[in-house]
Amino acid sequence: MDYDVTDLSLAEAGKARIEWADRDMPVLASIRERFAAEKPLDGLRISACLHVTTETANLMRTLKAGGAEIVLAASNPLSTQDDVAAALVSEYGIRTYAIKGEDTETYYKHIDEAIAFKPQMTMDDGADVVGRIHADFPEALEHIIGGTEETTTGVIRLKAMSADGALKYPIVAVNDADTKHLFDNRYGTGQSSLDGVIRATNRLIAGRTVVVSGYGFCGRGIALRASGMGAKVIVLEVDPLRALEAFMDGYRVMTAVKAAAECDIWITVTGDLNVIDVESFEAMKDGAIICNSGHFNAEINIPRLREMAVSSREVRPLVEEFTLADGRTICLLADGRLVNLSCAEGHPASVMDMSFANQALCAEYMMKNHASLAPGVYGVPVDIDKGISKLKLETLGVTIDTLTPEQAKYLVSWEEGTV
Repeated sequence: MDYDVTDLSLAEAGKARIEWADRDMPVLASIRERFAAEKPLDGLRISACLHVTTETANLMRTLKAGGAEIVLAASNPLSTQDDVAAALVSEYGIRTYAIKGEDTETYYKHIDEAIAFKPQMTMDDGADVVGRIHADFPEALEHIIGGTEETTTGVIRLKAMSADGALKYPIVAVNDADTKHLFDNRYGTGQSSLDGVIRATNRLIAGRTVVVSGYGFCGRGIALRASGMGAKVIVLEVDPLRALEAFMDGYRVMTAVKAAAECDIWITVTGDLNVIDVESFEAMKDGAIICNSGHFNAEINIPRLREMAVSSREVRPLVEEFTLADGRTICLLADGRLVNLSCAEGHPASVMDMSFANQALCAEYMMKNHASLAPGVYGVPVDIDKGISKLKLETLGVTIDTLTPEQAKYLVSWEEGTV
């Protein structure tokens, strides 16, 4: 079996951590048990481009239990957990191409290995596999019946492709499931992003001014967690409705340049380009820490920061300090890549349980329904979304009420009004 990982001797430690995460992923475990019995993905070739973490490993185990043949490549050069990659190869027999810290050339070489597998289904985290297939390997489209996409950034790219008529097969936007973005994006990103900042810097959050660019579900989660840890939170937005929501939630809202003069820690999570740019660098106070929790490292204009700096040095692992001409310093974490996965371990398993349950069930859905789906981006079927939330509640020991027949009838009737 071909593969490219750092060191297979790490496999035993990786397996232990995979099993530890599995304890907190009961929904996915129940799906894996059913998949093992029913084999709904029997013979299906899946090329997955995902963050190679303990939680992803349990998704791969589930897909394999369902009968799929899998090749896994990293979806970010810094997000791989090397012991997990080793365990996937050595302990679970899954072809894996992922090395933490791989350069750009190696990153795309690994993706090309996944494409060379001639997948029938793609499973993406950022749409790099889909984009590369359409741009450079159109012959691979011959075999593909469909795919899934995990992230907000990836869904944005796919919808743009679809609008241009460029997308050649159907893809389910797993990110848009309520059981994904309401929990993974908000609670997962909120906790893991601050975890990454703290591990990288060992800085106290309480009393600091934390700036959050973007007030989608990820930004809401980061702002909530930072505030809960005693930070003074400033939110930056370009959408007036979200800006108003942030203001009503109790945060200060202002422009980027104004916030730059106050920020101690700045976290971007917009999915857009150059969110922290030259004007902000020029206004930042000495010692400001900047990082990104969006999928791509384009949110911080790092090339311009390097041009402005008279020197730079690594002051801690994954912390690069830039000294500007006037003597001020700006500290960049993880080269602007996802701080939660580069400097920490990513989202807790409990929230990824629901996200990866969506991935597994949407792969099964695509296997059954691809023939009736035209190329385009599709939402997660409601029955899958609600079914996952029901299973999650059961695993948490939570019971809820159900509508009586009278109540159910009332909600779909129009005859009754004021009494």
